[in-house]
Amino acid sequence: MNVVGYTDLLSVEPGDTLRVMVSCALDEYRADLVRLIHGDPNPDGPGVNEEEVPSAIDGPHPGREQSFPRGSCVMVPDSPLLRLTGSFTVRAYVQSTTPGKGVQGLVTKWSGDDGGYGLFIGDDGSPSLWIGDGAGGVERLSTGVPLVEGQWYILTASFDSSSRRVTLHQRQTAMWAMDEYAASVERETSSRGPAENDAPLIVAGCADGLAVRNHFNGRIEAPRLWNRAVPPEEADAVTENGLVAAWDFAEDTSSARIADVSGNRLDGTALNMPTRAVTGHGWQGRESDFRRAPDQYGAIHFHDDDLEDARWEPDFELTVPDDVRSAVYAVRLRAGSGPGSESYAPFFVRPKRGGPTVPILFLAPTNTYIAYADTHAISHPSTRARYERMGIVMPEDYPWLPEDRYVIDQELLSLYDRHSDDSGVCYSTRLRPILNLNPKYRGMGSDQKTMGPHILGADLHLLDWMEVKGFDYDVLTDQDLHFEGAGALAPYRVVLTGTHPEYWTERMLDGLEEYLASGGRLMYLGGNGFYWVTSLDPERPHVIEIRRWGGTGPWKAQAGEYHHSTTGELGGVWRSRGRAPQRTTGVGFASQGSGPGIPYQRKPDSYRPEAAFIFEGVGDEPIGEGGLVMGGAAGFEVDRTDPALGTPPQTLTVATAWGLSDEYQHCVEELFSTDPRQGGSMSPDVRADMVYFKGPNGGGVFSVGSIAWCGSLSQSGYDNPVSKITGNVLRKFSSNEGLP
Repeated sequence: MNVVGYTDLLSVEPGDTLRVMVSCALDEYRADLVRLIHGDPNPDGPGVNEEEVPSAIDGPHPGREQSFPRGSCVMVPDSPLLRLTGSFTVRAYVQSTTPGKGVQGLVTKWSGDDGGYGLFIGDDGSPSLWIGDGAGGVERLSTGVPLVEGQWYILTASFDSSSRRVTLHQRQTAMWAMDEYAASVERETSSRGPAENDAPLIVAGCADGLAVRNHFNGRIEAPRLWNRAVPPEEADAVTENGLVAAWDFAEDTSSARIADVSGNRLDGTALNMPTRAVTGHGWQGRESDFRRAPDQYGAIHFHDDDLEDARWEPDFELTVPDDVRSAVYAVRLRAGSGPGSESYAPFFVRPKRGGPTVPILFLAPTNTYIAYADTHAISHPSTRARYERMGIVMPEDYPWLPEDRYVIDQELLSLYDRHSDDSGVCYSTRLRPILNLNPKYRGMGSDQKTMGPHILGADLHLLDWMEVKGFDYDVLTDQDLHFEGAGALAPYRVVLTGTHPEYWTERMLDGLEEYLASGGRLMYLGGNGFYWVTSLDPERPHVIEIRRWGGTGPWKAQAGEYHHSTTGELGGVWRSRGRAPQRTTGVGFASQGSGPGIPYQRKPDSYRPEAAFIFEGVGDEPIGEGGLVMGGAAGFEVDRTDPALGTPPQTLTVATAWGLSDEYQHCVEELFSTDPRQGGSMSPDVRADMVYFKGPNGGGVFSVGSIAWCGSLSQSGYDNPVSKITGNVLRKFSSNEGLP
């Protein structure tokens, strides 16, 4: 990519100012403010439609490249107490997940120029103690016994300045510990001790000026530092004699603070969101909530590709013009020509608080955008390896889109990816370029003709249709709902979801349910919605968190790690907490697949008088035979009714799409044993249901149960059954008329 960028805010109102961060490989780029209407370049559709909005940022800007500070660690600021130049001891519990990847810092007070001390993993995968004299001399003591991946060890390293002896001990903590994986080495050294330096102490890495290098992959627990040589058995008992620092990773789990419980107040900061609330070496399996057994959750899982915030310098500020309408906008960036010369930094303009509104609200699913941000999909090495085991091999010369290539090269990760050590990614941040939010993006590694756009690009199918049909709408984000509750929705007669509102917080669900209980109306125009329990970090609201279990997904949280570190709540899918989407929308996730979409067929309920308004102008023809996503209105991910999960008894199932291919399989959370009859051609549960039901106080819900639905709106010049049904319902729901 020649140019990429992002904004510091996703939701703004006219008059607000946001900062724009840009990285450009050329000397100059051009920026313009545009309103996004339709981004899908598919020639079978209406094509790209965006409106340039005059603003102060329009025009050329000088280019510069900015990099990503990947890799997590704990940083403890320099202190005279840490400048140990004589005897010392370092001890920590360590579980390495990539012991053979090269030098990795464990607990280090090290400066390449000035020496210092540190416990490392060496090139051979074994623990190593380094002592640098500040003049280029480095004493290294290694056990020579490589750590076993995924096994817990206790490591103790010390230097005795009086005897000039260095010692290093490693032993496993598991019940079945093997002697061949333990080691104890000791020797005399000519070193007089570590040189003093002003570098910070780093856990899970090594200082490199203002940056950190030699990042560690794996878990570290209870690192300790003494200013004397402590025998291993005494260090295991955590003697306080000479104790300089004792960092307890179980404290303040929801924050970036790392507490020193020695009394010396050498607190640190966790950088780049390493995974917290994870099991330590002594987890016994009796408690799965880290708040109830903090002594068993004293570890942090570090990764060399963690990223909380790209921390780019802003290139310019944009003050949103006072006269712009509520809609989806972007800073469009262009540099050079050809592939990779254009990218977008989208944001959402809400109406001014307290100002006039229209009856229709589009609720942008920004949590889903952040969850899918920069997904690697099949390109990630760990993902590719799993596909190859199934016989699916991506050719080395696969023509990746420029956006895909950038994401791969920069190691940017979504909640659908795995870290370099194959552990699942449970945090995602909006403070970085999100390449698949390009409105023209059509999906990594997919059939560009059939698959079609996803997330923002797919949601623009709906906004474009409303523009063409003359429906005025406002825009809010689901995060606005999170922070403001039902009051954010109250001015609107009807709320429209996007095509994939999958990631919802408890506050969002509460706000939507309160809105519906007070007479609000909802049009759920997507699939696989209201699915994963999601948290917004209270201290870092640019970060969302999930813990995958109990549902259909690309990875599973490890045993004992189902609770979110940022809020403490139980993660997984909402149905596991008694809040299945059927309770709110009448339908819930049934299946996903990459095969062709299919149309719906009317059901007997559609001929009841109370459903007549939905099908005005629609006969018995198939509903959604074509479309820009999967080639049909029901596809990609589909939902169905289920009274056992909360579908209201008054629900009318007015249409159903059944007969998807066997590329669509029944969702795993509903399978109780292996069964070859769970594909779309055989299983009656693999289907998309279209439903309508009345709610209290004049409210109501209409749901289509398919991500692909909005991709069919523009077929035949916007004159088709999908368009007619959506328009019929929207006109009725946005009016002041009662529902039948």
